[in-house]
Amino acid sequence: MTHFLPDQSGLPVRHATIFSLLAMLLAGVLGNEPAVADDNRPNIVVILVDDLRWDELGCQGHPFVRTPNIDRLAYEGARFRNAFCTTPLCSPVRACLLTGLHTHHHGIFDNTNRSERSHQLKTFPQELQRAGYETAYVGKWHMGNDDSVRPGFDHWVSMKGQGTSFDPTLNVDGRQVAFKGHTTDALNQKALEFVERRRQQPFCLYVAHKALHPELTQRDDGSITDPSAARFQPATRHEGLYVNDGVPRRLNVTDALNGKPALQRRIDGLPPLGPETGTPDETIRDRLRMLAGIEEGVGQLLAALESAGKLDKTVFVFTSDHGYWYGEHGLSVERRLAYEEGIRIPLLIRYPQLIKAGSTLDEFALSIDLAPTLLDLAGVKSDWKFDGCSLKPLLAGEHPADCRSSFLVQYNTDTVFPRVRNMGYRAIRTHRWKLIRYKELDGMDELYDLVADPYEMRNVIGAPESAAVLSQLNRELDEMLTDDEP
Repeated sequence: MTHFLPDQSGLPVRHATIFSLLAMLLAGVLGNEPAVADDNRPNIVVILVDDLRWDELGCQGHPFVRTPNIDRLAYEGARFRNAFCTTPLCSPVRACLLTGLHTHHHGIFDNTNRSERSHQLKTFPQELQRAGYETAYVGKWHMGNDDSVRPGFDHWVSMKGQGTSFDPTLNVDGRQVAFKGHTTDALNQKALEFVERRRQQPFCLYVAHKALHPELTQRDDGSITDPSAARFQPATRHEGLYVNDGVPRRLNVTDALNGKPALQRRIDGLPPLGPETGTPDETIRDRLRMLAGIEEGVGQLLAALESAGKLDKTVFVFTSDHGYWYGEHGLSVERRLAYEEGIRIPLLIRYPQLIKAGSTLDEFALSIDLAPTLLDLAGVKSDWKFDGCSLKPLLAGEHPADCRSSFLVQYNTDTVFPRVRNMGYRAIRTHRWKLIRYKELDGMDELYDLVADPYEMRNVIGAPESAAVLSQLNRELDEMLTDDEP
């Protein structure tokens, strides 16, 4: 209890004590302190990894990667086996996650400098902040190169553009602060400091890692000077991991690209796609070595929450923005395409007050579902119109009859990677089928039967027996694009 001494306030100590109590009570009524009724609201932690494939975790069946802390979230919570992003490109999908909107609704169309637009986004942390949550953003914003504080966050730690893998300069609540060492370690440190703060109200921590993104040299407009020079740079202590482990490959690394005229195009200065254009083994090992730093950070946060008695009162989410290529269809860095390795993401959620430990869910879960789900779990009502939907019923073990049976994937072309220029598309995926409709490439659309052909090696768009389903999918895709499609 703080007492106001007579020489400071003019009040006797006894009266000052009563005055202080009244002030504290009024503060709670007026919203400066959290109301007692809010004590049951969960804390929220979101870990967003850059470019992490859905199958690069131990709990997802990877043969050698060591991710026990991340796996714990799955074993003590829920693992979605059919989680997808709706735009497999960094900047747009980051906006999808924060807003619950499709790319053509939130307006972050590509990786160019969208700084001004990103300041105008309506995000779920803004709603949580208004509801009394203490909010923090730690990591890569990457909707433009601007690292300044965005609305909705009480605490801000970010970097310009892609940032660097080592010795980052971070914007910490408006101050430029230089850190020595690996960027993942710096972000882990700032995330842990926020979680360990003493507070009465619930909090929301959103950590967007630089890893597993490679080191790139960017121009001022966000484009890349030399994509082929990209290098994944783990922390020095992790450089010796996995040196003797054989890298797993999926069958479609042998895809001859028959029926994929969009990938067969000859691009000046680039070799034809094939096994030799895929991702080298050592590059993949470096990705997994970068993941080791994130794994350590997840362990630190779990330990801190557990020590404070807050772990089981916290919704802990682990996911990524989109996937990456290990050489499937001959691809490596061009992770913008609608094939499974590009659009599938991991999604793990731990919250024992609602979720049965070890739950595995096969329903579709999308990046646009994060915002409505977290607001629902926090009990925060919003009048926003989301494109996504709350996953809370699924997490609670319910299986509503109106769960989505299909979803939209979209990409707007940019100038970073020459091989995917003019390859903007709109795609629809169902549990069985995927139709990819290219916007600028006539006669190059693709249709896959994912039950008969899970590796997407046989384009059946011209097969007579596919005519009926093709017509149906085209109608559904048109219906998805009737509202404000650019």
